[in-house]
Amino acid sequence: MRPRTAVVIGGGITGLATAALLSREGLAVTVLEKQPETGGRAGSWETGGFRFDTGPSWYLMPEVFDHFFRLLGTSAADQLDLVQLDPGYRVLFEDTAGPVDVAATREGNIALFDSLEPGAGARLEEYLKSSEEVYAMAKKRFLYTTFASFLPLLRPDVLRSGPRLARLLLEPLSSFVAKRFTDPRIRQILGYPAVFLGSSPFTTPSMYHLMSRLDLADGVLYPMGGFSRLVSVISDLARAEGSRVITGAEVTRIRTSAPSGPRRGHFRTRRPRAVGVDYRDAEGKLVSLDADLVISAADLHHTETALLPEDLQTYPESYWEHRVPGPGGLLLHLGVQGTLPQLEHHTLLFTRDWEANFEKIFGADTSVPDPASLYICRPSATDPGAAPEGHENLFVLVPVPSDPTLGAGGIDGAGDPQIEKMADAVIAQISSWAGIPDLAERIIIRRTVGPQDFVADLNSWRGTLLGPAHILKQSAFFRGTNASRKVEGLLYAGGSTLPGIGLPMCLISAELVLKRLRGETGTEALPEPPPWSAQSWPAGLASSDLPPAGPHASAGPSAGGTDA
Repeated sequence: MRPRTAVVIGGGITGLATAALLSREGLAVTVLEKQPETGGRAGSWETGGFRFDTGPSWYLMPEVFDHFFRLLGTSAADQLDLVQLDPGYRVLFEDTAGPVDVAATREGNIALFDSLEPGAGARLEEYLKSSEEVYAMAKKRFLYTTFASFLPLLRPDVLRSGPRLARLLLEPLSSFVAKRFTDPRIRQILGYPAVFLGSSPFTTPSMYHLMSRLDLADGVLYPMGGFSRLVSVISDLARAEGSRVITGAEVTRIRTSAPSGPRRGHFRTRRPRAVGVDYRDAEGKLVSLDADLVISAADLHHTETALLPEDLQTYPESYWEHRVPGPGGLLLHLGVQGTLPQLEHHTLLFTRDWEANFEKIFGADTSVPDPASLYICRPSATDPGAAPEGHENLFVLVPVPSDPTLGAGGIDGAGDPQIEKMADAVIAQISSWAGIPDLAERIIIRRTVGPQDFVADLNSWRGTLLGPAHILKQSAFFRGTNASRKVEGLLYAGGSTLPGIGLPMCLISAELVLKRLRGETGTEALPEPPPWSAQSWPAGLASSDLPPAGPHASAGPSAGGTDA
């Protein structure tokens, strides 16, 4: 029987996107979000006229965003004000004078590589040609599939590419790059995308050299208003389609029916079925909510080990003992007096001893790198609304081991001593490397976030910043399934399941839920409806057009289901 009602656990981008698609499909959908606001990892924090995005800050794979919006009868151009960054980003290298500014265009980057290493421009052209071919194959055959059936993969294009794909899966990205380029700066620029995948270039399969197509050929975009604007847009569209969004709602249990059907030995022939969830509302009251379908967009480890009994876990604790987490993160949100022209919208700091840096994060004996390779986002370089006039907004991300014992952060130095000490060192590093000698004295807003915060706020497995790392045994169909093998009507979405880490992957993950519901086993993205179909919503849908989301249920014009 086709489900009529659905509960989505988690109000991050994945959960909201899933709700929008399922509501448009005709289901009555309720989203339950633990925090007071939606957004999850893509949250926001505002204080003193500063607006900080607290998570993702790179807008890559724009065609994936646009495809998602078109499934809802609109487009990214209608919903977002996208700006091309030029340069795409800046890189500062330890003990190397002068920055390297990565250009906004393919041609500009070919010239840049030639200036760093004679002949590297031509080799970059070949590298990008390869990355574009692999990217096209991945998007057509591997990203938009649930792997519910492998028959759709038995296509001539996949079979012809088999030997090449095997080589790319077995060779690490670092050695793939090293065979083609000698300049250490180029090697680091081409290896860094592994961090977007929650991994190291020394363990990430070279298949993922496809990532370089995104920044070096397509360029980097930024949505004005920040990534909190993206969350707001998707939330508005979900509610416009009819979804209810309840915040301050912490799910405590996925409820299941008893197994049914005739016995075969000690087992029933039909599995238990998800019938709803229990959650604690903003007032602390325990509420039961019935549903025909449950989708967890929460951390998969938490979903399996905390919300289901052991006998119904597809991925029990023993499974996670053999998984490799992505990095943890030390985050800094800094409000700074005056301007910071030394930094671009995106600035990366790379240490000289690159491999040792990653070994400290991912190796057997982990420790916090010092100095660290790190990332700085300065949205106030592009977006006047990110900081008061005459001030700058900095978001700093330092990959560290996924170790919650490193501690939690706080405001104005109130975090755990180890976290604050690390933050002091990072500020001093930025000051020295970027040539901003008075940076520490100019900071008027300071907030830190540590791995323990990811556990407390996001139920993150081992405090990881992103989810399971994209090493070979945790990529594509090795990553797992987006449907429970033990419980009917329980599906998964988000960065810890298919297809993987990153905002575009999260939108695809939402689409994979819809494909499961429809029984679609093909490998390509779902067909887009004709523009401005009967179900389309007006362009630039504003929050003021809809009932507000909050600690109580909010809904669009066709909401249904059980009231909490």
